[in-house]
Amino acid sequence: MISEKMKGLVAGNSVIRAMFEEGKKMAKEFGRENVYDFSLGNPSVRPPKEVREAMVKILETEDENYVHGYMSNGGYEEVREKIAASLNKRFGTHLAGKNILMTVGAAGGLNVILKTLLNPGDEVLTFTPFFVEYRNYVNNFDGVLVQLPVNFAGGFRPDPEALAAAITPKTKALIVNTPNNPTGVVYSAEDITKIADVLRAKQEEYGTEIYLIADEPYRELAYDGVEVPYLTNFYDNTIVGYSYSKSLSLPGERIGYLVIPDEVTDADTVIAGATVANRILGFVNAPSLIQLTVAECLDSEVDVAAYDRNRKLLYESLIGMGYHCIKPEGAFYLFVETPVDDKAFSEKAKEEHLLVVPGSSFGCANYVRIAYCVDYDMIERSLPAFRRVAEYYGLA
Repeated sequence: MISEKMKGLVAGNSVIRAMFEEGKKMAKEFGRENVYDFSLGNPSVRPPKEVREAMVKILETEDENYVHGYMSNGGYEEVREKIAASLNKRFGTHLAGKNILMTVGAAGGLNVILKTLLNPGDEVLTFTPFFVEYRNYVNNFDGVLVQLPVNFAGGFRPDPEALAAAITPKTKALIVNTPNNPTGVVYSAEDITKIADVLRAKQEEYGTEIYLIADEPYRELAYDGVEVPYLTNFYDNTIVGYSYSKSLSLPGERIGYLVIPDEVTDADTVIAGATVANRILGFVNAPSLIQLTVAECLDSEVDVAAYDRNRKLLYESLIGMGYHCIKPEGAFYLFVETPVDDKAFSEKAKEEHLLVVPGSSFGCANYVRIAYCVDYDMIERSLPAFRRVAEYYGLA
């Protein structure tokens, strides 16, 4: 028999993944063109051509034992140095290669840093709504995820007063996800400044270290000139988790990194702990070939304009049908209010072959998440189905 802990995880398996798997079954039954799968944040935009070119060049010119062999648990030194130099140029930071730890995507990075920091019973705070897997990641290391109240009036922006009220002597970290999944909200410099002020005050009050963990897989996906602040410039005890899954459309390659700046309290020990955690969690090191590849593509980017085109079509169309939703500033999701229970709404949408994810999975009921990282023509084909659902509930 599997462990009691795993029984609970199996019973609460990701609704996003369940919808994705159901979409594959429905596509076989009804035809792919007749199923409108908005469940999974799986990039539809192709990776930049530089990625393939770099990969081919590395395979053709580099020593095979070097490309496919082990390296330091933290990753190739030259890759880490290139990433540090790129971040310094872009954000005015002062990082060295030692401050970068190559990880198996942002998810691997979050698990590594939580393994490094958490004692059983330590509290990790996050603003609601939040990425569904945070619960599991914190639970992996016997921490307690504390969901901060939803700031509806503030348009899902962080509420510094709620943050201050929630921090206790057991608080070890706050996870911040901006641009946000599922809302698409980008936290401004003012937002981050207020968060940092609260964390500094509470550190001093309790005599503890409170880490700000920035989960940043959507950093490059921002629209209308919106700036995404770099959080290490606001608060010393900041650790950044990054992924190339969205910025280079490489989710299956599982490549990302952690940034652990020297400003973090006892930074060398935290870096050493994270490096060991990378190994003992079974990752050992991030995939070798793709480490070398992304290091050659640090100035490359996907066609964000394609996502912006999708965003405008879907947002404007749904608003025109009577749905309520804030306009996303980043990422590739709409978080749409539902006129009934979000799970009931999702089931009704499924009758129209629309696959959306209930907001309760993200800690926020009566909303659904719609991932618009899909083909533009699928959005066009789906609009009559969205309209039929709206008419059913009397929205239109």
